[in-house]
Amino acid sequence: MSVVGAPSNWIGHAAAVPRGARGGVAAVRRRITAAERRLGRQVGVGALAALAVALVLVWVRLQLVHTGYDLSTARQIERRLEEEQRELQIEIATRTSPRRLEEVARDRLGLGPPAPGQIVTMP
Repeated sequence: MSVVGAPSNWIGHAAAVPRGARGGVAAVRRRITAAERRLGRQVGVGALAALAVALVLVWVRLQLVHTGYDLSTARQIERRLEEEQRELQIEIATRTSPRRLEEVARDRLGLGPPAPGQIVTMP
């Protein structure tokens, strides 16, 4: 068995490797240069930086949405409290009106207008 132009030790080596193990003749690997290694690192760092930027953007967007929900809730609470304040002011005005106080004094406490001798003026 001889191949024209091939070294004899190569033929024996290729014959010793089973055909299915490497798909035939073994391929020769080329050494990676320093420039290629540097380029690979730069691409990797660039990909990590892009991923970090994307994650920061997603985080900022989620914080924006969360803050929007908080703001909406705070506005609802503010509206409810303002409405309650208006209702309480109306109730205070109603309870302190002179007409109502006169009714409470007459009906509940049995009071009436003062008799002429009950009014005392201080000098």
